Amino acid sequence: MALSFMEGNEALARGAIAAGCNFFAGYPITPATTIFTSMLKMLPPIGGICVQGEDEISSMGYCLGAAMAGSKVLTATSGPGMSLYSEQISFAIGSEIPLVIADVQRLGPSTGSATRGADSDIQFLRWGNTGGLPVIVLVPKDAEDCYLLTVHAFNYAEEFRCPVFIASNKEIGMTRESFDLDGVELPPLVERKMFTGEDYLPFQAEEAMAPPFLPIGGKTLVRQTSSTHGPDGYITNSPEVIAATQKRLERKIVAAEERITLFEENRKEDADTLIICYGVTARAVADASAMLEQAGRIVSTLTLKSLWPVPEKLLRKKAASCRRVVVIEMNQGQYVGEIQKVLLDKIIEFYGQMDGALITPAKIMEVVAND
Repeated sequence: MALSFMEGNEALARGAIAAGCNFFAGYPITPATTIFTSMLKMLPPIGGICVQGEDEISSMGYCLGAAMAGSKVLTATSGPGMSLYSEQISFAIGSEIPLVIADVQRLGPSTGSATRGADSDIQFLRWGNTGGLPVIVLVPKDAEDCYLLTVHAFNYAEEFRCPVFIASNKEIGMTRESFDLDGVELPPLVERKMFTGEDYLPFQAEEAMAPPFLPIGGKTLVRQTSSTHGPDGYITNSPEVIAATQKRLERKIVAAEERITLFEENRKEDADTLIICYGVTARAVADASAMLEQAGRIVSTLTLKSLWPVPEKLLRKKAASCRRVVVIEMNQGQYVGEIQKVLLDKIIEFYGQMDGALITPAKIMEVVAND
């Protein structure tokens, strides 16, 4: 075993390279900048392209163009940049443009605290686009996760032809730690399905599937538009055609919920309490769980690595034997509502903190003990 010592942002960049990423565009912003600087070191030597745009809006534009031309694309920002990405995220969803967006979250709202972490953007990642169509959001808890989940993110982007978000956090992205980089078992790489045949229709696809791909600028004419369109890529006002496209864009993500779901658990047979968490907070939950067990209080834990689409089947299964569910978040309650919608028959308790400080194991123990 050869340990590597790196921050989460570098691990995420290395995961992108492992996934075959060959284009990055972004704009410096704390705490995501070291993803950009890592890609600047790693991409050119392997023939890739790394671009600093004049701002976040232009950077996303570069990414969309590169993705439509066939590149595997990554960009990285934080909350203020996500706000500027919003219009072009909607374009990527509606026009089925694959890319991976790393959001290294910091304390909001607005400019907030550039050097303080928080899970500030969990709802914004889901709803920060026009149309309300589903997206995929993955959440690492440490540097190793940043590496592994980035490969999953590229696989999902390629398969479903959609933007995939990595909801990191300042505390993960800028904390150096050791892990066995070579020992991480990566999933097989997925490439977007290429069109073969004649009479290419750029948005013609089977139900709940992404359409096959051809790059713009090739021998075959490829129409691309941000407006409502039919399978041929032309703008349409037909209610039937529009409805069919909207349903397919929704179904291709929702139908794959179980396959997209990623998680870790520490399940105890006799536990009546389940702690659900995600992100860097999962590390404090793990310590709290161990200390509670030493004190004679047994709890199960469930760490979500994918938040959107909501892993409804997983939540129902893992909470089935528990009387009580405690949700811990590094915000004021952005995801607990989704869990409450799924686990209607359970007692759901919540503790959130959004003050720039990490949630401590002692605080989690206090919340669990207050039964």
